[in-house]
Amino acid sequence: MAEQAVAEVRTRGTASTHYSVPRIGVRAVGALLALAVATVHVADQGGITALNSPSWIGWGYRAIEVGGVLTALALLLPRPRWLTPGWLGWAAGVLLGAGPFVAYIASRTVGVPGDPGDIGNWGYWVGTVSLFVEAALVLLSVSMLRAERRRASGPADARSVR
Repeated sequence: MAEQAVAEVRTRGTASTHYSVPRIGVRAVGALLALAVATVHVADQGGITALNSPSWIGWGYRAIEVGGVLTALALLLPRPRWLTPGWLGWAAGVLLGAGPFVAYIASRTVGVPGDPGDIGNWGYWVGTVSLFVEAALVLLSVSMLRAERRRASGPADARSVR
């Protein structure tokens, strides 16, 4: 494929093959997942102008919604390397996915202050969709952070392959 490059890299006397996927494609998928997390929380809250009760949960939803848009922008917008490190958008993706995931599990198991009615409510389809989208965002973000780390610490030949 024209979009994938294959390079033989010698590392400690062994040969390994590295496949390079187009970065913009992976970043676009991450941005879409971040926007999906925001969209699910807008839908769960009842729209852009609605605010969940209790208000601290509603404002938490707002933070997730704004965070989803900012994460998508951090992944997609071009920026100078000296201004923003390449891993920043992926780190935001981990936080954006893990925070609501953990909060949802807590609200269904032990409950959260002001909202005891959701304990045991595992059948809520919007919440289930949210869990899948958030898990996908976390998995993609963690794998990209690991790839960035390997690329940054690898041999010069591995860093030149893109």
